[in-house]
Amino acid sequence: MAEGSAEESFFLKSMRIAVPVALQSMLQSSFSMVDQIMVGQLGKTSIAAVEVGGKPGFVFTFVSGAIATVTGIMVSQYMGKKDDEKVNVSMTVNMLVMMVISLLTAMTCLLIPSVLTSIFTNDAAVIEAGVSYVRIVSLVYPLSGIASILAVQIRCKDHSEYPLYISAVAAVINTVLNFILIFGHFGAPLLGVKGAALASVVSQAVNLLLMICFYKKICRFRFYIKMNAEELKQYAAMLLPIVFNEFMWTVGQNVNTFIYGHMGTDELAAMSLTGPVQGLFIGALSGIAQAAGILIGKRLGEHEYDKAYEESKKLCLYGFIGAVLLSAILLMVRNIYVGLFKVDVNVVSIGVLLLLTFGILAPVKVMNMILGGGIIRSGGRTKYIMIIDVLGTWLVGVPLGLFTGLYLRMPIVWVYFILSQEELLRIIITVFMFRSRKWMNTIE
Repeated sequence: MAEGSAEESFFLKSMRIAVPVALQSMLQSSFSMVDQIMVGQLGKTSIAAVEVGGKPGFVFTFVSGAIATVTGIMVSQYMGKKDDEKVNVSMTVNMLVMMVISLLTAMTCLLIPSVLTSIFTNDAAVIEAGVSYVRIVSLVYPLSGIASILAVQIRCKDHSEYPLYISAVAAVINTVLNFILIFGHFGAPLLGVKGAALASVVSQAVNLLLMICFYKKICRFRFYIKMNAEELKQYAAMLLPIVFNEFMWTVGQNVNTFIYGHMGTDELAAMSLTGPVQGLFIGALSGIAQAAGILIGKRLGEHEYDKAYEESKKLCLYGFIGAVLLSAILLMVRNIYVGLFKVDVNVVSIGVLLLLTFGILAPVKVMNMILGGGIIRSGGRTKYIMIIDVLGTWLVGVPLGLFTGLYLRMPIVWVYFILSQEELLRIIITVFMFRSRKWMNTIE
């Protein structure tokens, strides 16, 4: 009876973190989905422009997510040790790193937008529309980067619901402004792709302001940057591998977009319109990875290694069951979703097949996210996942994509399926790493 009660207690504890985080991630993914559905009414050129224009943001999202992950590792472990001073140091250092990276990203987008968009397509109309989108959206990066760091400590304080509420407000604002600015309703100018970008900027500004208000309500932050040489070395050993990892992974994904774009505008548009629903799917289960990082991190901070290992296995089970259920739902509704876009029949048929392929592969992707992105990283030894991800992307995914897409000229669905076999390599190596327990580590 006690064991069953403990199981239920851990499940509920996990869900108190996972569900709000998942809903928040889904709301954030809905920004992209709403943009694509509304812009999709303008045709395949506009869809492709938002896709290529969003690629700098794609890289930034994962690099900033890496910084937030390191913040979570540090804050959760120091909270487990009840070391408030180190919590403040963690927040301060990671906030400064985030600000530097977000400003560099924004400046790059403002200075060379045409270079960034022309990497992925030769279509002049797509490049022209993409340039305007990149310039405006560049303002989003500092706003979303700072908000993501603040949200980490709020979650570690067991208030995952606050970032959820904030994201809900931002999502509503984004949707309403999209409707007004893209199509020129209520006397507003008809801005098309530019309207989608402006809506994203305004909604993210509101998101940051609300995040600051809630953060001040529950967290006591003091700017404190005192770190000795050993602590700096330990921080760099966590941060650099994970940032390099996410950067190289997103570059690999952008190589894939390069492949799709040079296969044709129909192929690029089809992949673009499936992107948001893939993000929504992964976002729905990202909460379990976040819960793993926080809960397992606290266990490691308390030196409870056996409990950390057993609870990790439970979290993997929760994620796998959730992934199978969501895959079944996606396979049933994929035709309805693709039918929302005003695009050619060929684009629709490709999009349906791509979602079928994603639905088959999704459980493996989710297990990699939970094991690699949450559990193993919670010990701070981020170099393990860096090695696994870089091997998967650059030894399997990218070479197979280039070979099948640009050399063999296979249909895009087969190209996507074959290059995604990198996920199988990752899960095999990650499971061996997990079972070895070498990832278990307490930050001193």
